[in-house]
Amino acid sequence: MTRRSDERQPPAQATRSQQLRPWQIRERCFNVRRRGLDPVEIRTFLHQVADELTVAQTALRAVQEENVRIKNALRSWQSAQSANHRYR
Repeated sequence: MTRRSDERQPPAQATRSQQLRPWQIRERCFNVRRRGLDPVEIRTFLHQVADELTVAQTALRAVQEENVRIKNALRSWQSAQSANHRYR
């Protein structure tokens, strides 16, 4: 798979502050060597990893949203409990 120079190029390595994106895995290209690995096998594996990363990132977002919902519910409950104890 070749690229034109005007196409976006994913970084060679993602830094710790950057989250690796599935498209970066799918579009990653490697140099071809004389006795290199099968490019089709590599591409198939990269797509599998990207798919699994998509599932993991989606699940993470859902857990983070649930965490916010639970924290907000806890704050509301704590406020209600605090108000009930003040007037007794």
